[in-house]
Amino acid sequence: MVYRLAFSQMRNKSDADDIFQEVFLRYINKHPRFESEEHRKAWLIRVHKLIFRKPIIIIAILTICIFTTLPILAARIPSVYELMYHISPHVAQFFMPVQKSCDDNGIKMEVVATYIHEDKAEIYITMQDLTGDRIDETTDLYDSYSIHRPFNSSATCQLVGYEDTTKTATFLISMTEWGNKNITGDKITFSVREFISGKHVYDHIPLDIDLSTIRVASETNEIEIIGGGGNFERFLSDEDTTNVLLPCQPMNFPVEGIDFTGIGYLDDMLHIQIGVTNPLNNDNHGFFTLKDKNGNEIKCDYNVVFTDTSDDGERIDYMEYVFNIPQAEIEQYSLLGDFDTSGLFTEGNWQVTFPLELNK
Repeated sequence: MVYRLAFSQMRNKSDADDIFQEVFLRYINKHPRFESEEHRKAWLIRVHKLIFRKPIIIIAILTICIFTTLPILAARIPSVYELMYHISPHVAQFFMPVQKSCDDNGIKMEVVATYIHEDKAEIYITMQDLTGDRIDETTDLYDSYSIHRPFNSSATCQLVGYEDTTKTATFLISMTEWGNKNITGDKITFSVREFISGKHVYDHIPLDIDLSTIRVASETNEIEIIGGGGNFERFLSDEDTTNVLLPCQPMNFPVEGIDFTGIGYLDDMLHIQIGVTNPLNNDNHGFFTLKDKNGNEIKCDYNVVFTDTSDDGERIDYMEYVFNIPQAEIEQYSLLGDFDTSGLFTEGNWQVTFPLELNK
């Protein structure tokens, strides 16, 4: 089994050479089975001749390399260890196998290996779909994971690899205890409630909107701000409310999962509004940029987020992007958008408790 990420950079002879030198020379040359310098050179020549004949041989040799370094860990979890090596070859050898798992809703979550040192803990977990196609290379735990531990800490989670033949995604959880204190305790419980997958990325797509036709908004709404970004201080008061476009019926828009609900001038500034229904069940979001005739791009000056409820009782989060461009000049610009959407939301109850063992 080969993870896409682990060998994604092996695209040509030069890349393979680099990987060969890094992996083979760093580890196999140091293994006791290569007793003499003459023996090692003979193996180097044999392997190097094979590397550019068949890509599968490269993988096999790298796998052998990894296995001989940490026989216990690598023999039991080879694919994840390949991934560890790719991400951090100097640290991978310190990870200790855990291999505790739980199944729910046809999904298996496994805590594979950990590296606990000083005030940091790094944990590799996998999520595998045993019955369907809900796990893919875009799977996101969507901040639904929890870490029950005997210390206060901050944590991050990132997808580091996906293996399509087994429908398995691998994540690296990184924790740091607050106050620069060493991690102590007997065990950690890691749990996941839900995840999203089936993501689509729309990168810098042109939007078919004639900005010369944009007029002053006839209807506005005063809302309570729940989020946003940009230069608030320059354009907004210290109040938690502001005027925005009154959301209209969704207009024609090329991104499924995001509604285009308004565009117009308000207080001499261009406002562009989108809405996302059931935002807690997806991570649909995006932003806009304007491009002038010379190709220069301008980001919005600020954006605000507010929420409302549809006639069906569903939550809708609205995002409104504001550009300080005079209406008389807006026809010189075109509109671009960058958006991310997810097509699948899966719930479950996955929880694993494992011993907290400090790596020596």
